[in-house]
Amino acid sequence: MNTVQKAMESFNNAIGSSTFGRIFRLEGSGHEKEIKNTKFTTEIRAGLTTFFTMAYIIAVNASILADSGGNCICKDPKDVTCSTDPDYAACVQGLNRSLITATAAIAGFSSFLFGFLTNMPVCLAPGMGLNAYFAYQVVGYHGTGSISYGLALTAVFVEGFVFIFLSLIGMRQWLVKIIPMSLKIASACGIGLFLAEIGLSYSAGIGAISGGKATPLEIAGCPPEYRDGFGVCTSHKMTNSTMWIGIFCGGIFTSYLMTYKVKSAMIAGIALVSIMSWPRSTSFTYFPRNAMGDDRFEFFKKVANFHPIDKTLNVLDWDISKAPSHFALALFTFLYVDIIDCTATLYSMARFSGVVDPESGDFPRSTLAYCTDALCISVGALFGCSPVTTFIESGAGIVEGGKTGLTAMTCGICFFISMFFAPIFASIPPWATGCTLVLVGCLMIRQVVNINWRYIGDAVPAFVTLMFIPFGYSAAYGLIAGLMTYTALNGMIFVTKLITRGYIVPDDEDNREYWTIVPQGKLPWFITTSQKISHHFGYGNSDPKEVTSSIKSGDSQARFRSDSKGSDTELNTVVVIPRDEKVSRKV
Repeated sequence: MNTVQKAMESFNNAIGSSTFGRIFRLEGSGHEKEIKNTKFTTEIRAGLTTFFTMAYIIAVNASILADSGGNCICKDPKDVTCSTDPDYAACVQGLNRSLITATAAIAGFSSFLFGFLTNMPVCLAPGMGLNAYFAYQVVGYHGTGSISYGLALTAVFVEGFVFIFLSLIGMRQWLVKIIPMSLKIASACGIGLFLAEIGLSYSAGIGAISGGKATPLEIAGCPPEYRDGFGVCTSHKMTNSTMWIGIFCGGIFTSYLMTYKVKSAMIAGIALVSIMSWPRSTSFTYFPRNAMGDDRFEFFKKVANFHPIDKTLNVLDWDISKAPSHFALALFTFLYVDIIDCTATLYSMARFSGVVDPESGDFPRSTLAYCTDALCISVGALFGCSPVTTFIESGAGIVEGGKTGLTAMTCGICFFISMFFAPIFASIPPWATGCTLVLVGCLMIRQVVNINWRYIGDAVPAFVTLMFIPFGYSAAYGLIAGLMTYTALNGMIFVTKLITRGYIVPDDEDNREYWTIVPQGKLPWFITTSQKISHHFGYGNSDPKEVTSSIKSGDSQARFRSDSKGSDTELNTVVVIPRDEKVSRKV
């Protein structure tokens, strides 16, 4: 054992000191910004963990998008969904196989590219939630929605380039910086709860909870024959074998290994449950003896199989005149949901991996990261997939020690390989990964202690964000709810102070977090340009090198001085003059 450990250590040292190690800033590379405690083998293991945690997306995304009917044509005038048409069903099945390959291809491409360009352990794939909106609301079940499949893909394609523009001018980075710190921390913790909720549900988890009729959520865990059409258990709750296999062999076993710092603990748990679920003679098999189970098993027996992307590759429809209003609505919905969802998730993953600068609130290569994410959205549309986004399951690899882009690149390579072994990777049951997501959520929620609970103006909006993300089943809408609460609450406090000229203030106002509309770091291109134009025509401050703003929820004044250098303007000095003090202090 010692011989193996020494050999691995020597191997890691050799890789770290090589040019390859210097590119990815591994420990021992000699790079001035080398990342401590990074080993090549650790990055590979972390990438494998992330892949096995994300692998469910191959089958799930294909299944959801196939429900839209894609470019299959329904010719039955009596049944608009062609639910009983065998030819249409055969077309949809072929569409599903194409989408399995397409999902694996775009996940592999985007994860590898993102890891290589940004050196961050964050993986990308078609996002859950947006794929359901794409399939069931925009295109509609079997094409019964407002616009066609091809036109919806065009909206996604255009969205990606709009994102690139917003990233290049600094808008996405600016949005992240002006979000109050407690809300950013709460969004990361809320995403952890969101992960745990996904892990406890049926779609990608152990099925311990479901939607309820009398209550928003209910205890579930019943066998499939005891569920109604909405997935609610009518009886036999908490008796499903798959749930208990996932809990004990996936959750408890993995936690036990993690207690002793066993490497690859999450991979071991996922592999154990998957292998146990493949035999057909058990009550917890992934291949039950019914139509669905038979179809899964027939696909699984192929082991190695490559299905070409023949039904979804480059099927964009550019005839927007067919439904211009619905096209615009779909485009803007994708934009505002994705920009908040992906931006918040990417920031949360960066914070979780420890690369966010506490002073600037930004992370290295952020512009490149946002542009890469946006480019992958457009490429995914060419493959026939709904918007690509940052996957919160990346936290599993970060927990395993992933700190560089090698983690994402490893995950991407695994997705590329899965295109040829799709039957295997599409057969990882959701209850094999469910408890892994719960464990990652447990680790992410630990940041909750950093929220400013001492001041209601910070605590309440943070709590709303924290709760609304899992309960609203959306990171985007959770953050929107928190921002609205923050604006309303602190806006009222500010107006009260303004009307009373500072005589009525909260008793614990001194405990509030500092916040300003002019955060530290580089100013966006569109702001510096507008300042220069304004000054050129004689408007604005007499000194163009000064930008003045005030603290949102206080009567203290803050003056921000910066040296104008085009788009690289840096806010390097903040002078704060408290109400009751005459002495200034520099921050």
